[in-house]
Amino acid sequence: MNIIRALLIILGCLSVGETAVYLSGIKLPGSIIGMGVLFLMLQAGWVKPSWLQELTDALMSNLTLFLVPPCVAVISYLDLITDDWFPILTATAASTLCVLIVTGKVHQWIRGIIR
Repeated sequence: MNIIRALLIILGCLSVGETAVYLSGIKLPGSIIGMGVLFLMLQAGWVKPSWLQELTDALMSNLTLFLVPPCVAVISYLDLITDDWFPILTATAASTLCVLIVTGKVHQWIRGIIR
């Protein structure tokens, strides 16, 4: 019963996000807005983390199953990737470096505030 309740909560947040995108025309994925709605519900105490624990444990233990379709999709476009490997590699390396630098700076900033 707990898994059904957790699934309904998560799917409800997803549908709220998708509906918000559909009605407002926001250029964000509905899943991102739904995740924000779930975050706000958790912060407000309307949803208890323990309600979601069993479902999230099951999803995390089977996470590799969710990664198979994207990997197959990448393989099906391998010819495009081989044609543009250098820009893809450059963008990946540059974005990774930017994320590392920004994460480090934000961490230092937050630690400075806490002290």
